[in-house]
Amino acid sequence: MNNLNELRAKSLQQYKAKLNKPRIVVGLGTCGIAAGGEKVMKAIKEDVANRKLDVDIDITSCIGMCFAEPVIEVSLPGKASVVYGGVYPDNVGKIIESHLVNKAPLKEMAEIQISGDNAAYEGINVMEKAPYYEKQVRSVTSRLGRTNPESLEDYLATGGYEGLEKALSMDPQAIVDEIKKSGLRGRGGGGFPTGMKWQFVRNSVGDKKYIVCNADEGDPGAFMDRSVLEGDPHAVMEGMMIAAFAIGADEGVIYCRAEYPLAIKRLNMAIEEAEKRGIMGKNILGSGFSFKMRIKAGAGAFVCGEETALLNSIEGKRGMPRVRPPFPANAGLWAKPTCLNNVETYANVPFILRRGGDWYASMGTEKSKGSKVFCLTGKINNTGLCEVPMGITLREIVFNIAGGIQDGKAFKAVQSGGPSGGCLPTEQLDLPIDYDSLIGAGAMMGSGGLVVMDETTCMVDVARFFLNFTQLESCGKCTPCREGTKRLLEILTRICDGKGVPEDIPTLERLGRVIKSSALCGLGQTAPNPVLTTLRYFRNEYEAHINDKCCPAGVCTALATFTITDKCAGCTACVKACPAGAISGEVKKQHVIDRAKCIKCGACVDKCKFQAIVKA
Repeated sequence: MNNLNELRAKSLQQYKAKLNKPRIVVGLGTCGIAAGGEKVMKAIKEDVANRKLDVDIDITSCIGMCFAEPVIEVSLPGKASVVYGGVYPDNVGKIIESHLVNKAPLKEMAEIQISGDNAAYEGINVMEKAPYYEKQVRSVTSRLGRTNPESLEDYLATGGYEGLEKALSMDPQAIVDEIKKSGLRGRGGGGFPTGMKWQFVRNSVGDKKYIVCNADEGDPGAFMDRSVLEGDPHAVMEGMMIAAFAIGADEGVIYCRAEYPLAIKRLNMAIEEAEKRGIMGKNILGSGFSFKMRIKAGAGAFVCGEETALLNSIEGKRGMPRVRPPFPANAGLWAKPTCLNNVETYANVPFILRRGGDWYASMGTEKSKGSKVFCLTGKINNTGLCEVPMGITLREIVFNIAGGIQDGKAFKAVQSGGPSGGCLPTEQLDLPIDYDSLIGAGAMMGSGGLVVMDETTCMVDVARFFLNFTQLESCGKCTPCREGTKRLLEILTRICDGKGVPEDIPTLERLGRVIKSSALCGLGQTAPNPVLTTLRYFRNEYEAHINDKCCPAGVCTALATFTITDKCAGCTACVKACPAGAISGEVKKQHVIDRAKCIKCGACVDKCKFQAIVKA
């Protein structure tokens, strides 16, 4: 233990030294890199070198404000650090000139400041009081955007491996009891009590036990696990090591989808560094506990997010779910007792060990304790990552944190839980977000994806989109999922094409219930949720498609009609764009569309500069 204390003291000294210099930190998570963060980093280095400034230049991960990427943080010793958004190579020099040379932040580009009480700048939102963050809590995400994820020293300087150190001095059963006390439930979607799962594996008899991390995040619009792995890889590893000591395992596997190359890179760097410093490997910190870990890159099959399909994939078999029982706690990886949790679940564990189960249980609701990380996507102003206490309402997330709906349009629905979740309408905006409330409303927590939709969204088309995804991702092993999702998709497609019949609605409901009750795994059991919730809350849209042969949102092309209004200037651009020759009219006079000829391609709408063509 003394070696770790010495390393931590040295790391803290190095970390403080970095903060005591003029500093620029560039956000290089996947979102930052995609937005051009690497080019910004290059421009910063060149500008600093040309000015011959003594500046510490570092990297970090996503701070959560994906809507503002590329993002950089600039700080002067003893003053608040300022986070700038929308930074590109051509405005880097302006920021450096203003903030580092003239000692005055460039307020028009400043998003937030991260400061102490006496170091704040006027006119720039302090992080905790900024609209995006004031409703949030930061535990799992506390290091994201604040430390260098490729630096073990940064991790140690901010409390890293203190939880493991404490765990190694405890009785393994006491660790399990602390997790039970915390009320932590699996953050992968099922919400099974984590302490109870650990207890099952601990009680299982076996000469070999495994710890597995499910990092196969496949939901459209979800990037929680990716962000945590990229921004705080040591936290996930520490949580897995604590779990391993508690249940008696000596080997772990992180199953991460191959589409997350940056996460895999940083995990491998973290494992190598931990082994080099004696934090992972044989006789960890002189405790007698040994543990090794490896990464398994998954091939991107959505079904491998199901725990038994994931285990099959690790073993080199086709990723298809197993019949249960036996459960993984008794016969998991290589038929040995296996503890399997997701990224966010493990990342919570070090904080619980450091601060205690009572601290974690003080957040959230009676049956859903702690905080939850969500991805915010769709028709909102602030797309990004947020961590909120359980029990917060959908309204607070959508209109406070996410900044409301784009272009002032009306909110229509939010999809919670990815393709396996449900669509909740305006009436459910004040629903508290916890496992039981969401299930009662027909949705689910899922891994934490929230897709927000506005008034221009067709809910029948949304149900078709998600069914198309789950049908393609079905492994085909069980008939209810393989055939049932195909039939659901066929009916939805027929309705969107204007060929629906009144009998389709009860057929969708009946078929959805059958699939939910008879499918082998979670993919099939939850696949009908988007259909059933849109039928529950937006039945009128289905009826309009079937009975009136119209799409109220004007999305379904087969049901759309195009009309040229009196805004038409007679420029003939639409005539030239129409591939069917359906538009006619004289120059400088209002044109008309022959609906019998119109193939509803929308080319005329795209070409009209006067917004004179209406799709309805």
